[in-house]
Amino acid sequence: MIHTPEYAFTDETRARQVVADQPWALLVSTTSRGPVASHVPVLLEGRVEDAGPFTLVTHLGRPDDRLHELADGGDVLLVVEGPHGYVSPGWYGLRPAVPTWDYVAVHLWARVELLDAATTLGVLSDTVDRFEDAMPSPVRMDDVAAYAHRIAHGTCGLRLHVQRWQGKAKLSQDKPDEVRERVVDALRTDPVYARPALADAVQAELHRDRASRALIAGPDATAENR
Repeated sequence: MIHTPEYAFTDETRARQVVADQPWALLVSTTSRGPVASHVPVLLEGRVEDAGPFTLVTHLGRPDDRLHELADGGDVLLVVEGPHGYVSPGWYGLRPAVPTWDYVAVHLWARVELLDAATTLGVLSDTVDRFEDAMPSPVRMDDVAAYAHRIAHGTCGLRLHVQRWQGKAKLSQDKPDEVRERVVDALRTDPVYARPALADAVQAELHRDRASRALIAGPDATAENR
């Protein structure tokens, strides 16, 4: 992912939040046969605001772990996509303009820890709970305990110890404030390209930028603008 200072973020809490909000990721490893990628559910260990080690847990079916040639201490790349979507130049209200794609993404380089069967079963149970908690009548692994134990033996659980990460939030920061506001409105209401979560992200970034500018300008400038 190209490093663009204008779009980069380095706040680990923000990176953790992206992972917590977007628990479907791309796991990439380099093998003797070349790169291998799998789509996997991921859970952040601990709370978003924790300052301790940055670790995630996930699982793969047994054929996939062999394809990835996973081993304790091996390295993988995890790609997590946050909100993203098409931005039409017709929303800008200015010319010339071209379309773009706004997005939030986090790339995490991690060291692999292979989990034993009992811990893997716990990861599966936690993953089920993560998504079933929102259901009116949640299904739990304990409800199908015998079946759950069988499938756990065909599953490879992983703990990923993040060694470094890169965060990028390209959210129309290169546009004037009034244009960014129009982008937010369009992402909420456009009949084809509405993306409410992306609208929230663009708006939050705009608020952060305004707060930063106000802080740099100082209290006198802030008072003058009231």
